[in-house]
Amino acid sequence: MPDTATRSAPIPAQPAEFPGVSIRLGAPLARWSLRGRDAKALAKAIGHKVPGKIGTNEGGMACLGPDEWLLRLPIGSVVPSGEGLPLSVVDISERAITLELEGPRAIAVLQSGAPRDLSQFAVGEARRTIYETTEIVLIREGEERWTVEVWRSFAPWLHEALVTAASHLR
Repeated sequence: MPDTATRSAPIPAQPAEFPGVSIRLGAPLARWSLRGRDAKALAKAIGHKVPGKIGTNEGGMACLGPDEWLLRLPIGSVVPSGEGLPLSVVDISERAITLELEGPRAIAVLQSGAPRDLSQFAVGEARRTIYETTEIVLIREGEERWTVEVWRSFAPWLHEALVTAASHLR
């Protein structure tokens, strides 16, 4: 009988709680990297609305570039491959994890290592950026709620950096 590999989260399951901010592991998600020059053809191929403006995030899909999207859906979701069409649909579910920051001080924790002015992020906005030296996709889910998509291999470092920043906020 073959052994079954079980993937564990690279960061603690328990939330890190600090005055004004909590940092926790997000629920597992299915993820796809989508590329295509024609957003309408991509939408038709995968049967999902495709936002057309960079930085927008609708229905779990974030527009990250002129021909690049990140689709995040519940585990078990299926997206057609678009085989034979001039587009790319790649399952990257295991590549990244989600960290969630929530509370009135979440923006200050994120701003401590991000070069962008996060006060300019609108609710619903999604952008590729960095936290210190780590590439992330940052999504502002609400006034005090943010999600951070980070590659699994960088997640322990990023989690520790965010916890350290939260613990030093005055």
